[in-house]
Amino acid sequence: MGHVQISTIDSAKLDTLLSRVVGDLSAGYGGVMVSLGNRLGLYKTMAEAGPLTSHELARRAGCAERYVREWLNSQVAGGYVAYHAISGTYELTPEQALVLADEDSPVFIPNAWAVPASMWADEDKAVEAFRTGNGVPWGDHDGRLYCGVAAFYRNAYKASLVAEWLPALDGVVEKLKTGAFVADVGCGHGHSTALMAKAFPASRFCGFDTHQGSLIEARKVATMTGISEQATFAAAPADNYPGSGYDLICFFDCLHDMGDPVAAAAHAAKAIAPDGTVVLVEPFANDRVEDNISPVARMYYAASTTICCAHAIADGGRMVLGAQAGEARLAGVFRKAGFTRFRRAMETPFNLILEARL
Repeated sequence: MGHVQISTIDSAKLDTLLSRVVGDLSAGYGGVMVSLGNRLGLYKTMAEAGPLTSHELARRAGCAERYVREWLNSQVAGGYVAYHAISGTYELTPEQALVLADEDSPVFIPNAWAVPASMWADEDKAVEAFRTGNGVPWGDHDGRLYCGVAAFYRNAYKASLVAEWLPALDGVVEKLKTGAFVADVGCGHGHSTALMAKAFPASRFCGFDTHQGSLIEARKVATMTGISEQATFAAAPADNYPGSGYDLICFFDCLHDMGDPVAAAAHAAKAIAPDGTVVLVEPFANDRVEDNISPVARMYYAASTTICCAHAIADGGRMVLGAQAGEARLAGVFRKAGFTRFRRAMETPFNLILEARL
């Protein structure tokens, strides 16, 4: 192994890089603390009270004080909890509570830590995939992946899907109000299906997925939300689900995971009504690597490496888009499938909302 010549090192650049690396390492440790705080109800307990000592929090949450005290100090060090030195008390500010304690908040983040936890658990599978070029199917991952993804996306969709994303599409809301036929392809746990069904009771919905565990959860969600009469869930691939004449076909954060996205888009072209719409929600990305340098892009590229690309390869790998495909590549997929109109309906820091029509 070669040695770097010390004389070639720029100490300022080295210090900047080391600072970033230590910050990232600290965040990794902090993620474990966030998960513990969520699972033990520590954040919720703090959100329901004013300033608390470690003893008071431990008593209310039913935990051992010495652990709670150390956990609290880690939260203070990370800026996740406020500390009042004079009284020796700890407090969750309203902003911190929105991010850490309110499970219905669109910015609630603790469940998202289940995803990197699953990535660590599956590290050996990723190493093997790198060395062989083989894929890793979605169903072969650590179980925390599915719960983490579903919980993380559920709140974002709850805040934006009906209120912002669907209204950004041409004429779709009007059809949904009067009664539309909708396919939710790659429906996962069915949260997106349930949100639309609750908002548009005159419409009918079919959720399709290939992961049986997710379909079981989707049916539970349908029962809990009271939309079982409106929505059905079935196992079917994205390029061969049943039905035709769909007014709306949805691909919510799933097209880039598919081994043949062109085939999925081509099947949508066959299954859609002549004046129907495809809505495609994908992770936000610019079209060029040099324009995707940000914390969000880094997160998406990392997940794409071990989850999205790995599944697409396992699914045949005819076209492995990855989670940072960008609008131009996605538009190319739908043009190959016969769609003539493709546009960006809107965007958020995390998502592209795209519309395709024949």
